Amino acid sequence: MSPRAAWRLESLGFTRVFDYVAGEADWLAFGLPTEGTNAHVPRAGQVARPDAPACHLTDRLGDVRDRTRAAGWDSCVVINERGIVLGRIRGDALDGNAEQLADAVMRPGPVTVRPSEPLDGLVRRMRERSTADIVVSTSNGMLVGVLRRADAERRLAEETKA
Repeated sequence: MSPRAAWRLESLGFTRVFDYVAGEADWLAFGLPTEGTNAHVPRAGQVARPDAPACHLTDRLGDVRDRTRAAGWDSCVVINERGIVLGRIRGDALDGNAEQLADAVMRPGPVTVRPSEPLDGLVRRMRERSTADIVVSTSNGMLVGVLRRADAERRLAEETKA
């Protein structure tokens, strides 16, 4: 919306008006609130787990492994100091030399989806590819969380019952 339109809405009494220059698609990609006919559609950002383990490039693998497993997870998202997704450590890589740094064992550039991704199509693709979870990040790469397929399937089942 243009600044002029935003000011007009404010003059009409609207108290929460945003001049979001990047556009609607980017607004959705950041998982920001929506209204209208598709606002009820369950999306990845609503179900992603923000408590998923994250670590930094310079973290020792032994520390990463201990924190990750103590939290009940089998993977850790590697982020920078601003929360930008850089890689992921999972599977056998977690069992490596405890003194190695996360940077040395991570897989760079993991597959990510945006918070705005509708769950129905995403779950279908995850089933087809036998994917148990996926990283959710904003359009600028900031970690939102990890979406577990089981959580997404549960949410879709709840929507069907409602």
